Amino acid sequence: MRVLIAGASGAIGSQLVTQLVEGGHEVVGTTRSPGKSERLRALGAEPVVVDALDPDAVADMVAKAEPEVIVHQLTALSGEMSMRNVKRMAAATNRLRTEGTDHLLSAARAVGVRTFVAQSNALWMERTGGPVVDESGRIEPNPPADAAPAVAALLHLEAAVTGITWADGIVLRYGAFYGPGTGVSAAPDAFMTRELRKRKFPIVGGGGGVWSLVHIADAASATVAAIERGRPGIYHVADDDPAALRDWVPYLARTLGAKPPRRVPGWLVRPLAGAGAVDMMTRARGISTEKTKRELGWEPRYPSWRTGFTDGLS
Repeated sequence: MRVLIAGASGAIGSQLVTQLVEGGHEVVGTTRSPGKSERLRALGAEPVVVDALDPDAVADMVAKAEPEVIVHQLTALSGEMSMRNVKRMAAATNRLRTEGTDHLLSAARAVGVRTFVAQSNALWMERTGGPVVDESGRIEPNPPADAAPAVAALLHLEAAVTGITWADGIVLRYGAFYGPGTGVSAAPDAFMTRELRKRKFPIVGGGGGVWSLVHIADAASATVAAIERGRPGIYHVADDDPAALRDWVPYLARTLGAKPPRRVPGWLVRPLAGAGAVDMMTRARGISTEKTKRELGWEPRYPSWRTGFTDGLS
């Protein structure tokens, strides 16, 4: 198939280009940065530089590419992580998940795209019920105020994509990424790696927030499976080992050769990191991937972060 990846130069986009090309697909990859075009070309994609928030540019780009499938992996979550940058990147990502989604969908409909696959996030599943939820669960309806724009953007994306009737609309709720190119990798400048080594990433409160993690290569292989075999709807993408932060963060620190993370009360962190961050660390729920494995025939290479941290960070 001819596949257009919007956001092809990111951590998952790069993995996805490689796997699709290896599978015999023809890939067009977008990037905001002209400097990343040659890297995409080296991976086997036809690179296109485009501003995803410019509707005319997006429409023109999609019309010229004539894809059968569009994969929406647009985020702005790259660059130096500081409090100021994180807020800026979050706001830009929210626009890409709202305006950017709408621009891509409009362009996709105009050229008769058959399948539209979009990235969502599983860290904001509704905070009621057991520690793990399947695809019947919904996004948290009452998030903390500082997280409300991000949650609203996810809700917009999911409703827009699953609501299309002119193509197969597929939403992938990914767990937290780790592995090459992510904030959790062997690279010394990876955000969480760096913060853990400096003992600046603490366990907040009881550390009871349950996270589902996924190696970036496994996230890409699940996306390929969705492109090739997915039916309209939502699929969860993560490993088979949801775990509380108090369990997996110290394990990651040991793997990296770092000292154990400090433990701090939520009230101390909230003024600095925000109520949303505290909520994710103390109240998040993990996800089940049984539907994804059953319907897409997908299995993660790293079924647990325990082996993924030791064997898959570089």
